[in-house]
Amino acid sequence: MIARSTYLRINQIKGKQKLDESLVSRFQLVKKRETVDFELNSEGVLCFHGRVCVLRNSELRQSILREAHSSPYTMHPGGNKLYRDLCELYWWPGLKWEITDFLSKCLTCQQVKAEHNLPSGLLQPVKIPLWKWERITMDFVSGLPLTPTKKDSIWVIVDRLTKSTHFIPVRSDYSLQKLAKLFVAEIVRLHGVQVSIISDRDPRFTSRFWRVLHEALGTRSDFSTAFHPQTDGQSERVIQILEDMLRSCVIDFKGSWEDYLPLVEFAYNNSHQSSIQMAPYEALYGCRCRTPTCWTELGERRLLGPELISEIDPSLTLEKDSEIWAEGKLSPRFIGPYRIVKRVGPIAY
Repeated sequence: MIARSTYLRINQIKGKQKLDESLVSRFQLVKKRETVDFELNSEGVLCFHGRVCVLRNSELRQSILREAHSSPYTMHPGGNKLYRDLCELYWWPGLKWEITDFLSKCLTCQQVKAEHNLPSGLLQPVKIPLWKWERITMDFVSGLPLTPTKKDSIWVIVDRLTKSTHFIPVRSDYSLQKLAKLFVAEIVRLHGVQVSIISDRDPRFTSRFWRVLHEALGTRSDFSTAFHPQTDGQSERVIQILEDMLRSCVIDFKGSWEDYLPLVEFAYNNSHQSSIQMAPYEALYGCRCRTPTCWTELGERRLLGPELISEIDPSLTLEKDSEIWAEGKLSPRFIGPYRIVKRVGPIAY
């Protein structure tokens, strides 16, 4: 069924088709049966493969485009959708180009459509850190299932140089004072005071208290531009990996995500990162941390143990009546000397 407005427009087109110079030759070809592309339908309207041929009239074409694009029943479709809709009923040379030109001038589309093209201008990378944990990024993963300890969020803090991370379980209603204590206890305690911190415009990071804290520590806070997550793409990517790892843990091992968070942090920091071509722990400590998969390697190395000990052991054998120093935990480093009375084991006296 064709809408009444469309039916009236087709009748309007029919009455003017024979007067349009661009279509006169098409009519002649149809009459002479010299074309299979053009034909007259049952109502005498010239069509191209079943679609109404629209005459060369810019006002008429613009009217068709407006109705197909801006009516309450279409709601400003994109170029491909609009082209598909119009192709079912109308045809004229350069239809797709005219649709593109029409959409580029639609003010509503310019105001509400998402931008899918790359922004103009060159990328402005943030400053490269000179040392480990000197410049960091941070963000929150919120809306997680509530744990038995009432935690529902994760504070993600990433070093921009080594890509090493800390995942701190928190509650979304933690006060700024509580977050500040956690920051000092979990980050400053291990890595010292940072030079720069990049974060989004979370109200917790833009508050006066947070600014005063960083002024006291001598740290500069750099906030990302609104609706520009690329500024802190590092944290966004880590959060994506973190969520995938937590999902895997909950599926495979069940239980609360908070129980697995320390191991998730370890696994992330001990796994290879393509951006630095090594594991974060390698960049931070100089080597990867040991895992159960290292025991095979250790087992091979232990084969050399007895030979090494047998070479060194004789030189460490102490004789009776020798005098030695004893060590204590919190006592003075060495006490004595004590005289050896008897050897009671291979290395016990």
